[in-house]
Amino acid sequence: MEYFVEDALVNEQARLGKLIEYALILGATHAKVIGSSQIPISEELAGLCENQRCTHYGTSINCPPHVSGPEGFRRLLRDEPHAIVFKLDVASQRLFTNESRDLFRLLHEVSALIELAAKDMGYGDSRAFASGGCKTLFCGEHPHCQALAENGSCPHSDRARPSMSGYGIDVARLVRNAGWEMKWLGPKADVGPESTSSLVGLVLVR
Repeated sequence: MEYFVEDALVNEQARLGKLIEYALILGATHAKVIGSSQIPISEELAGLCENQRCTHYGTSINCPPHVSGPEGFRRLLRDEPHAIVFKLDVASQRLFTNESRDLFRLLHEVSALIELAAKDMGYGDSRAFASGGCKTLFCGEHPHCQALAENGSCPHSDRARPSMSGYGIDVARLVRNAGWEMKWLGPKADVGPESTSSLVGLVLVR
């Protein structure tokens, strides 16, 4: 992490720029600094986790009902003026193979590494979010989330990050606010060899 040892006189814009460079080094297709006001939050989206019984609902400490949801996320935004949004564009066909789990794990890991780099640069309260339930991605071989077990702790706390959907983050609008095209995953029958999809992560920087 010597890359992030910063002189106290280096301005904030330069430090945020280094975090963008790091995201790209880690494999992000695009990364951008945005203001917290550009992160759209929707109670309706968060409610889908429970009302439609997402398969990840209740399975981990990083998914509803074990997270603070839209209300808690709005409290974070009041104190964290900057965020880094990034996306990984991948071949859609890969999401229908055994590679899918690896791709979403990579998304979580990139989010976590950007968060760690931000903390090393002096943004000690930074926190990252990703897509996909961490229980399936990192602890699929265990019947229950180890962090939710009595006196338990997460064995993957260095990589697994909370689900964006559980906080009501509107990922499609977030991507548009960053000035990018959101590449949606279509029905399996419609996925061609040239089709790509976007996996999105977010890091609040403070």
